[in-house]
Amino acid sequence: MTDYAQEQEMEIEALEAILMDDFKEIHSSESGLNTSNRCFQIKVIPQDDEGDELSTPVELALIFSHTEKYPDEPPLLNVKSLRGIHTEDLRILKQNLEQEASENLGMAMVYTLVSSAKEWLSERYGEDTNAEDAEAEEATKDDVIIPHGEPVTVETFLAWRERFEAELALERAKLMPESALSAPKEKRLSGRQWFESGRGSARGPVAVAEGSDVEDEEDIDFDDDDFEDDEEDMLEHYLAEKSESPSHS
Repeated sequence: MTDYAQEQEMEIEALEAILMDDFKEIHSSESGLNTSNRCFQIKVIPQDDEGDELSTPVELALIFSHTEKYPDEPPLLNVKSLRGIHTEDLRILKQNLEQEASENLGMAMVYTLVSSAKEWLSERYGEDTNAEDAEAEEATKDDVIIPHGEPVTVETFLAWRERFEAELALERAKLMPESALSAPKEKRLSGRQWFESGRGSARGPVAVAEGSDVEDEEDIDFDDDDFEDDEEDMLEHYLAEKSESPSHS
């Protein structure tokens, strides 16, 4: 085995170890090269700056065959599109690779050519991908529904819940017996008295009769600011009780 052949064999073994499944030997009739020597195909996929494959439907086949005096003369080269590469791009890329091969004579260069092809594809088709991603992102923005109305905060939610609970309590207060509401004013329990007496939870109507415990409260003098038994006063009382409860705890 000549020194050239030995060096070529070492390069092939190194490429197999580095590229693994992306490297394979093909028949010379599949290569598109005018040679009967061994031919090899390397699959090239564009990558980003961090070495990750781009999500582009683009794949290249870089085909090469060693000449008798390689690496002192350039290898035979060909490029094919495995997916998504335009014919004009293939022509330009092949010219670039042949130019680079002539600049690297005297050393094993196939892996260098693979890296150059990958970089070229990344620049050429990575820009298209970025443009498509930008368009898709812009279209997504157009589909975003902008909410209207007052935003919900913790404060507004707590205020709403407090009012809701007050209105619920007010509905329950409507269960007060008519006898309590129709009694003479001097014997009538106010809304506040009714709640504080605990009678609002009793089942069925409870008459306010003379001689009952209510008479003990007849002499209590309430100011005009005291709560009446109408719905508005009940609601105000409930909200006041709610606001005072945290300080008591």
